[in-house]
Amino acid sequence: MSSPPSPSADTGDCAAATPSAKTATQTAGHRRLLGRLGQLPTFRSLRLTLLLSIVVPLIIASGVAIYLGLAAVERNLNQRLQEDLELVARAVSGPLSQAMSEGDDIVMGESLESIFRIGRVYGASVFDARGELVATLGVADTDVTRSESAGKAIASGELGGAFRQVNGVSVFSQFTPLVADDGRIQGLLQITRKRSDFHRLLASSRIWAVSIWSMLSVLVILVVVLGHYGTVGRHVNRLLVIMERMTPGRWRVLEPASGPRELRQIHDGLHDMGERMTLAEQEIRARVERERDLARRLEYQEKVAMIGRVAGGVAHELGAPLNVIQGRSAILRRGGLAEVQQRHLDDIDHQVSRMTRIIQQLLDCFRHVPDSRRPTDLAAVLRGLLNRLGDDARCCATAITTQGLAVRAEIAAEPTRLELACLNVIRNACQAARGRVEVSLWEHEDCWEVCVDDDGDGIAPDHRNQVFEPFFSTRPAGEGTGLGLAVVGSVLKEHGGRAAVSDSPLGGCRMSLFWPKIVKSQEDQ
Repeated sequence: MSSPPSPSADTGDCAAATPSAKTATQTAGHRRLLGRLGQLPTFRSLRLTLLLSIVVPLIIASGVAIYLGLAAVERNLNQRLQEDLELVARAVSGPLSQAMSEGDDIVMGESLESIFRIGRVYGASVFDARGELVATLGVADTDVTRSESAGKAIASGELGGAFRQVNGVSVFSQFTPLVADDGRIQGLLQITRKRSDFHRLLASSRIWAVSIWSMLSVLVILVVVLGHYGTVGRHVNRLLVIMERMTPGRWRVLEPASGPRELRQIHDGLHDMGERMTLAEQEIRARVERERDLARRLEYQEKVAMIGRVAGGVAHELGAPLNVIQGRSAILRRGGLAEVQQRHLDDIDHQVSRMTRIIQQLLDCFRHVPDSRRPTDLAAVLRGLLNRLGDDARCCATAITTQGLAVRAEIAAEPTRLELACLNVIRNACQAARGRVEVSLWEHEDCWEVCVDDDGDGIAPDHRNQVFEPFFSTRPAGEGTGLGLAVVGSVLKEHGGRAAVSDSPLGGCRMSLFWPKIVKSQEDQ
């Protein structure tokens, strides 16, 4: 019987190597990815990226805002100080104008002194309409003829002021026109105040602002760094450890998810990927094992096919010599030889019979039998077989009981091959039994089961899948050829049946042969 074409052993090995190579490639790529993640520069870390992309811009923006705020404060402060000087100048301009009109130097001096009592003033001077100095107190200009602000104040009668240098000191000069009773501008009042007075408060505010900004910046950075580690960083590090631990054979992620929702989703993704990789790895391993097993079976089948061809040739070549040996032995036996020589001839006959039986078993095991199945009563075959076993030397010493053989069990079978398979199983049971064998027939939904039980030592579970292979025997060397059950397996395969080995209720082995029931369409044919 020809079997479907199968890949050769070399092809199976190549196919088995392909998934492994694919797994190795995926693993290498996975490791290269992890290596690149581990070799990323420090500035690519999530924490530093967060600082550079969010915290630093916020700090810079807050610094710019503080700078602009301080500039606005400086303008407001300058304006306020100028307004203070303007109020002081307005307060004393009336008495000074009166004193200047009357030429009262005493009142003029007291008015200048009152300026120092009213506010923090660096100097005060009174000039006439021509810009000549009339009176002065403190540090002030002695000549304003070249002062543009002073000229504008005298010409327009409006207050004016400007920052200028007086005796090497930067001051702010406030010019106030002195108007006589008749509306005529008769002089000019100059009040000076140090520039540092304007900026002392602002400098203090700047120091406080910079200090607070620096402390807030440090605090924000600490909060971001520590907060990042507490809420994100440690969970990311945990995910990296999990990824590094995911290697062939260890794809499953057993740790529970933790951290924010997004990181939990990444963890779930790793978990699902690990499960898929585990299943894929198991599938690849199972496929490799199947392909290796297929390769072994193919190799074994090729060996069996070769043995079958060799067996046919050997049987053909040895048939005639064995017949000659057996014939010559019969001739010598009729010659009236001595008892010792007769025993030698008996041994020759026994070994020739054994060789003939082995050759016949080889032919039965490896012979290609055409499909000549026809409706056959399995129970009748078993009854006829058991009736003839009384003369079989291997079964005459064993008590054989039957059960369920009084039925009609029709199957589609070749009677000679069917009887040969059943005979080999019963003979095998008789040789293994201590003294009892039971043959029973059971009906199932789609098949008939022939059970042969013995009370022998049984067959070890490790050997039950091998007993139907050619040349495998559990008996000592020289006591079995390992072909009897191989013939049974070959016949069952021809008939679409199967065999099973299990423990027997009698204490030994149970050999079960399952024969498919006859199909109605076959019966009609």
